[in-house]
Amino acid sequence: MPERYGVDRSRSGGHGMRRLAQRDAGARKRQRPGSPSALTVACRVLLCCASALVLVASGMAWAAYHYLTGGLNTSDALDAVRGRAPAHLDNSVNLLLIGLDSRKDMDGNDLPKQFVEDELHAGSSDIGGYNTNTLILMHIPANGGKVTAFSVPRDDYVEVLGGDGTPGGMHKMKEAYGLAKASAENRLAARGVSGADLERQSREVGREATLATVQQFLGVPIDHFAEVNLLGFYDIAKVLQPVQVCLKHPVHDRYSGADFPAGYQDLNPRQALAFVRQRHGLTGGDLDRTHRQQAFLSSVTHKLKAEGIFGDLGKMQGLLDVVKKDLVIDSSWNVLDFAQQAPNLTGGNVEFHTLPIAGFAERGGESVNLVDPQQIRSIVGRMIGRDSSADAARRPFPHGAPAVVDVRNGSGVAGAAAAESRALTALGYLAGAVSNAPARATTTVVYGAGAQEAARQIAAEVAAAPLSSSAVPAGHVVVTLGAGFTPRDADTSQSDGKAPHEPATGEQAAARDAPDPVPASAFQGQTVKMGGIPCVD
Repeated sequence: MPERYGVDRSRSGGHGMRRLAQRDAGARKRQRPGSPSALTVACRVLLCCASALVLVASGMAWAAYHYLTGGLNTSDALDAVRGRAPAHLDNSVNLLLIGLDSRKDMDGNDLPKQFVEDELHAGSSDIGGYNTNTLILMHIPANGGKVTAFSVPRDDYVEVLGGDGTPGGMHKMKEAYGLAKASAENRLAARGVSGADLERQSREVGREATLATVQQFLGVPIDHFAEVNLLGFYDIAKVLQPVQVCLKHPVHDRYSGADFPAGYQDLNPRQALAFVRQRHGLTGGDLDRTHRQQAFLSSVTHKLKAEGIFGDLGKMQGLLDVVKKDLVIDSSWNVLDFAQQAPNLTGGNVEFHTLPIAGFAERGGESVNLVDPQQIRSIVGRMIGRDSSADAARRPFPHGAPAVVDVRNGSGVAGAAAAESRALTALGYLAGAVSNAPARATTTVVYGAGAQEAARQIAAEVAAAPLSSSAVPAGHVVVTLGAGFTPRDADTSQSDGKAPHEPATGEQAAARDAPDPVPASAFQGQTVKMGGIPCVD
């Protein structure tokens, strides 16, 4: 009996075999030479499905990118300076954050007078010009790990450059933008450019000058930048309010409107602007204001992560919709990629350092910060791994003027003199006597014959003015610590534990906790770490 699901060839005889042969021949006739087999067809179907999935995914990524970036102001200013940038040693990224102290919108129109004077407490729309009052370079390593950020004090007296590399003379760092913009305005106006076009094109020249100047000063290439003005900062604070900050001491300043008690507090937008703009009444003036800016960025980043904005496309779009009119980014920056990487910048994985100054002076009737560009480039290079010379790790950092340094403690802080002596020894000076002194209000630096250069350098470290005295032995510098002095080898960058902190584990924690190639005391004031709400002056 024939099998149900096949042919019993032993019983079918010759007729059955002939019928099978005829059926097979027919099948071969119907399948033309070169036509695909069933397996090939199936593979093609799968390939089509996979291709469709890729196209859908690509389309979603494209849509997400344009959803985020639609309406953002972009700039090609980096194109003008890339050709003269130092070479990259790896795939790390250097991002420059620019805070523009301008009371004008993108078209050059004054911001509303009532808004500027009352809400922002920022004076008239006629002042401020186009100074870059905030310049922070963030170095993001190629393989993750600790991000290092450098704040460039705005009054550093440097050689400014045009976007094409043309020297523009010695000026304050913050003036590079405005000087280049004003010069470009004159040239453009002579060619008939006017109105909003004049404003936008001349601002682009200002950006080029700022990028070129910072790039030369720090000795590293700039890969991306973001620029925000006062109104943009205010709008960010408005969306995220309240933003929590922490102060070590109470402050009251009628110029900026800052009026805060000590400790943790939540700020509304007006208070946030006053917090980052105050410089009067602070011991370090502008330098302390720089630490305020760093602390505010830490607080904002912490809140963004806590509220899940980095991982939520809709929330991120809501934030960008508010600030995009006052924000400019370079045209090659992929915001979507950065948004995905942004959570790695939190959790204590970023350290802000304020680059040191060598002293104060007056140039052209204005107070300026004196700086040593070679020293600055050495600091930055060693922190981000650009200083590859064989003895880099062995040579003392970077001072070296010979002197014996005696440290006396009149601050009222136990152990401050010993800590400061250790910090100065790490900079290459010879340790002298450590002792107590009667309480005093301010820190002083007094030097004997032959120690003037060392005293100048040390005075810059402790924010004091060096004085000579025949009572001090030759070759010695005497540092007497005053009230409120904070030992620089103590970890003052974090709060007392009340602020929330993010845990770090594995390679990130190891990278974060690895010793820096430059001692913290080489920088100007405290190091501010992201990952919570740091307390600052």
